[in-house]
Amino acid sequence: MGIRSYRAYTPGTRNRSVSKFDDIISIRPERSLTSGQHRHKGRNNRGIITSRHRGGGHKRLYRHIDFRRNKQGISGIVKTIEYDPNRKARICLTYYSDGEKRYILHPRGIAIGDQISSGPDAPIVPGNALPLTNMPLGTMIHNVELHPGKGGQIARAAGAVAQIVAKEGRLATLRMPSGEFRLVSQECLATVGQVGNVDANNQSLGKAGSKRWLGRRPKVRGVVMNAADHPHGGGEGRAPIGRKRPLTPWGRPTLGRRSRPRHKYSESLILRRRKHA
Repeated sequence: MGIRSYRAYTPGTRNRSVSKFDDIISIRPERSLTSGQHRHKGRNNRGIITSRHRGGGHKRLYRHIDFRRNKQGISGIVKTIEYDPNRKARICLTYYSDGEKRYILHPRGIAIGDQISSGPDAPIVPGNALPLTNMPLGTMIHNVELHPGKGGQIARAAGAVAQIVAKEGRLATLRMPSGEFRLVSQECLATVGQVGNVDANNQSLGKAGSKRWLGRRPKVRGVVMNAADHPHGGGEGRAPIGRKRPLTPWGRPTLGRRSRPRHKYSESLILRRRKHA
């Protein structure tokens, strides 16, 4: 899972790098675990753009990933390691002893033929899913549930990893990949180890077209827009924004202004915020 760099044959290959894909075993996904997906392009159910700079990109086939890991007491064998266009991490096709097939996130260090399992009695080795109460302090984990039975929601990207730092009562304290310290119920499941493809963040797209392939459209600065399109727009030549603080296109403060609701239900579960840049 290394990085392959291009020579500067063209301006687009200068400083461009991609994954070597030497860890990919299978090219075609398991058909029973795939489905088509609607391309939202940043629009809501009324067709109005609610998330800007989305659209285009290569067509994708969605792979159904088992984030719940609820096959307790049933062991599985990793058959393939595959590429998933919907995420940075690799995925593993697992054959369980009862005949069922499922995709899981590829844990770092897992190879073809390795055995995985889930449940309170599973060994604490990479790839196995256990409740937090059955893991010792300091264990590195990923695919962590926030609510028991809902499925993993935390630390699912390539190279992501969280850590159990304390336990008290029915809650466990986790260090998130962002550096945040948060309380989670010890009944929640988590997978031991780190998500694979750790070099994903070291890649350089190299050209604007690579971003378009991923479904990202160009961004335009507000200061170069007209006054009717953005609060920073208007003026003659290179004019400043003309405001006390930077604003969004809809007039709300941005660039450093925290937007998290003050009275969110999980406010009391966050012990230490992540460090802002």
